[in-house]
Order: sequence, then structure tokens, then C-alpha cells
Amino acid sequence: MLKLDCCRITNGGFELSADLEVQTGARVAVIGPSGAGKTTLVEAIAGFTPVSEGRILCDGRDLTTEHPGKRPISMLFQDGNLFPHLSVAQNVGLGIRPNLRLSAQEQARVSAAIDRVGLAGLSDRKPAALSGGQQSRVALARVLVQRRAILLLDEPFAALGPALKTEMLDLVAELTQETGATMLMVSHDPSDAQRIADHVILVAEGHAHPPAPTEAFLNDPPPALRAYLGEAFTAS
Repeated sequence: MLKLDCCRITNGGFELSADLEVQTGARVAVIGPSGAGKTTLVEAIAGFTPVSEGRILCDGRDLTTEHPGKRPISMLFQDGNLFPHLSVAQNVGLGIRPNLRLSAQEQARVSAAIDRVGLAGLSDRKPAALSGGQQSRVALARVLVQRRAILLLDEPFAALGPALKTEMLDLVAELTQETGATMLMVSHDPSDAQRIADHVILVAEGHAHPPAPTEAFLNDPPPALRAYLGEAFTAS
């Protein structure tokens, strides 16, 4: 279980409070108005933004001061962070060893992950030779080989068209179900939450609220979210 225990997260002049728990294996969407602190929340969990008060715990282990690379967490960023001079296999292999000195067993893990995300036969290609959807799959394969307990996604598919984004969301849902990983996904689109998240964390007015069941939450959103979503969504 992931627990944010009376946390206060500071990012420049912005502060966000969070006191919540996410059950192991849950798929959670992090939604809320623009600028409310959604990315700040997941970056704090990952260790990229400091916690000025409180603790972040994973199955009782205190992560609050641990280096990001030491946490049982993988994070998929908005731009994918692929290296253009490296092949698909090398970009994925970075998820295991930054120096890319992989054992035969680790190379097999890379190949298996590439196959699992639907890129079999493309291991030697560079990112420029791939479509946007294929590049997203490479980035997803890189977090897959890390085999971490928690997967954080910061709108990694926002630049994709609707059909490709849906395809990638479904793939993430499949992979997290297979691995048992806990997922938190930042999104501006409530339909993303409806598609793959069983719970929703609302970030609004300086506070990250505890997870609530997705369907009930979006059927009757609180005022801060209702104002952001607009009448078109809330009336649907």
C-alpha cells in the first residue's frame, strides 16, 4: 500500500497537502483543474519534488528521503524521454542499467518487454524511424523492464490522437493487471479515468483528496471539478 501521511509538498511558491492511501494493485487517475498540483503530487511520490512535512510510505517502508532511483517506483513522463541516438533495445535497456552493460538474462528481459508492447522486430530502429504511438510503446517497455511496484504516468499519451491514446491506455491497463503494479495516472481527460481507473484522486485548491470510486465520483463531481469539467461533461 502507498500512503501519504500528512504530507505537505512544496514546489517553488506552491504548496499541496495530501493525506491519503492507495491500495496495492489499484489503478488511480489523478485529475483536477489545470495548475492544481497533479504533476507535483506524482513527482513528490517519485522523489523529484521534496516533501516539507509528513511521510511517504510504501508497504511500511519510508520513502520520504530516498533517492528517486532507489524507490520502488517507475515514472513515465509526458515526452517519453527517448534518446534519439539509441536504438529501441538500448532505450529500453536503460531501464535496467544506465551503462547498458546487460547480461544475457537482462537482454532477454528487454526483448520480452519489446515484444509485449507490440514492437517485435523493431529493436534496432532509432526513435526517429518510429511513429508517435510506437515511441510511446518504447517508453512503456522501459518502465516495464524495471519491474517496480508502483507505476506513475504524467499524461504520457496526451500528444497522441484519440484512437492511439485509447490503444495505449488499454495496454497500460493490461500490463498493470498482469504485473500487479499500483498505477497513478495524471490526466486532464475524465474519459481516461473512466476507461482504466477504478479510483480517482482529485487535486484541487491546494489539496489532494483520498481516492474515490471513479464512476460515483464522476457522476457527481465536487464543485471544483464540476467547474473545470464544464456543463457538457457533467450533464452527460
